[in-house]
Amino acid sequence: MHISTNPWVWIAFFFTLSVYTFLWKDNFLYKIAEHVTVGVGMGFWIVLWWDQTVVGQFWIPLSTNFGTNFHLIVPAIMGLMMVTRIIPKYAWMSRYALGFTIGAGAGFALPRVIQGGILQQLYATLLPIDFSSTGLGYNLIIIIGVLSSLIYFFFSKEHKGVFGGIANIGIWFLMVGFGATFGYTVMARLSLFIGRVLFVLGDFFGMQLF
Repeated sequence: MHISTNPWVWIAFFFTLSVYTFLWKDNFLYKIAEHVTVGVGMGFWIVLWWDQTVVGQFWIPLSTNFGTNFHLIVPAIMGLMMVTRIIPKYAWMSRYALGFTIGAGAGFALPRVIQGGILQQLYATLLPIDFSSTGLGYNLIIIIGVLSSLIYFFFSKEHKGVFGGIANIGIWFLMVGFGATFGYTVMARLSLFIGRVLFVLGDFFGMQLF
């Protein structure tokens, strides 16, 4: 075992342990790691925004060909209106830019949500039935799961009798779906933890793991 002499590895090791001290309690080391992470991330995104958006998408196109790109002045003005949020006297101006941004974002996002979330689900449900033994079982599970889940969210009729029984089946399918999503989230967090353990043992302590 050979401990690394690289100062950047030592810094990464310090912040890794500082974050995991939160498992004990909220403490000063965790607050340092938290503030540094947020500060570095914010600084990175500000530089990236300035370089790619302000300079790359506004100043360079406007300065090289003003006649074709003069319309870029409009979003630039709206961006400045957003900044007026920090000035109480002129904060009302930011509402117009914010309202336009939210409206445009909703308009762009709504078709993508319908296409990716609703229509694709309908397409998958309406695929031709595979009449093989395995395929037929999968098709039946999909059909029953979709219909029973939809019936569960149909509140115009009281969930009693056969209708209520089908709605209860929909609850089971929903719980399986939520459980799978939660399991995927836990696996993602465990993979991050394993990555940090490999860093500490491999990069910091110099252990040959594989």
